[in-house]
Amino acid sequence: MNKEITLAFDTCLDKMYLTLMSGDEISDSRIVENHDEKYHSAFLISTIKEVLKQSDLRPENINLIATNIGPGSFTGIRACTTVARVMAQQLGCKAVGVSSLEILSKLGDKNSIVALDARKEKAYLYMDNEIKGAVPLDDVKVLTQGKNIITDDKLQPILGGTSYQSISANLGDILAKLAIEKSLETDCDWRKLKPLYIQPPPMGK
Repeated sequence: MNKEITLAFDTCLDKMYLTLMSGDEISDSRIVENHDEKYHSAFLISTIKEVLKQSDLRPENINLIATNIGPGSFTGIRACTTVARVMAQQLGCKAVGVSSLEILSKLGDKNSIVALDARKEKAYLYMDNEIKGAVPLDDVKVLTQGKNIITDDKLQPILGGTSYQSISANLGDILAKLAIEKSLETDCDWRKLKPLYIQPPPMGK
């Protein structure tokens, strides 16, 4: 029996991550950074085509598409969720969205807390396996005191813990594995795949 093919991609954070899995094995994994003043999401389609070609696969071979739905860059969120929705609709395959907060939580232990910069003196907070929303930094400091924290370069000096940007981890691999787990227990209809905007996008963005 042929193994299910999962294509996972993430353009929400500071790099683009793309992972191709055959069954539960990773067959290709890429990390793409911003290049020549172009935001990394500009390379998403070309990278998908390249990975499929090198793996001798066609889009029709994909069974599951996984994407990060945010929070993160509003441009990046729009890019990857739009591509995922369009591909899943055209291919008639399953689609699963995973929050960047849940993805990053896997970089620590099972009790790790994730706090990402949400601007306006707030942080996107994930703890107790739940997204708590955009929480004022003063409250986040109290809630995370003495606990394991995964954060970003901007908040690390304020909250302590570990910045995900300082870790050489392939978040695409984590995304793909989480999506496969979720696909076994959730509705994978592409129509339900939507960006996670905890705060409204800035005007004009």
